[in-house]
Amino acid sequence: MKTAIITGGGQGIGRVTTQYLITHGYRVAVWEADTEALAEMRDAFKASSSQLLFVSCDVSSEVNVKKAVDQTLNHFGQIDVLINNAAQMTRKPIDKLTLDEWNRVIGTNLTGTFLCAKHCAPAIASQKGCIINMCSTRAFQSEPDTFAYSASKGAILSLTHSLAVSLGPSIRVNCISPGWIDVSALKKAKSKPDDLSPEDHEQHPAGRVGTADDIARMILFLISPENSFITGQNFTVDGGMTRKMIYV
Repeated sequence: MKTAIITGGGQGIGRVTTQYLITHGYRVAVWEADTEALAEMRDAFKASSSQLLFVSCDVSSEVNVKKAVDQTLNHFGQIDVLINNAAQMTRKPIDKLTLDEWNRVIGTNLTGTFLCAKHCAPAIASQKGCIINMCSTRAFQSEPDTFAYSASKGAILSLTHSLAVSLGPSIRVNCISPGWIDVSALKKAKSKPDDLSPEDHEQHPAGRVGTADDIARMILFLISPENSFITGQNFTVDGGMTRKMIYV
């Protein structure tokens, strides 16, 4: 049985992807910095507990990442797949955005991706496994005041092909760029789902806002050994939004 790590696995895309991985026979180490989300997930996934390991981990900390790798290897004995999903976003005008806030986002999104790849790579290479990095359509286009998030995702795109060239052929590395994915119902219990309007769905050429399942299915496709000729690539999953010209 193969073992996957998913960072930021306690909510949203990470939580749904964990369920998909379990269903497809993976053991999963869920790394999550939010202890409340981790506790809620542990309760919700009791029936699959034999396939799961829950690890409290801040991926921006190299000490935390090293400990999490050791915990995962001690528990499961191997690492086949790393899914770098943990992310933060801060929306502020540039004159209001502090250096600490900038560094917090870059630290989780970009440095965390680097640290997890660095310290998981030896174990993944021994299994001829793969890494999936979570990029974003914000690597190519922006909403106002998302400086650190957009910068981090643009860097993840470049880091992905650098890792693929450097770590291949032992490790394949790809990234996924989600568009508008509604995960509002997949957060902690105290969060409220968003009310999506018909206009929200209709502005997508695919006719709807995306779901976490759309991303989980792409992850399963990319980690399959049957797709071993795919590496160093980015896959945009956005319902066609980045191909749509908008005229006012």
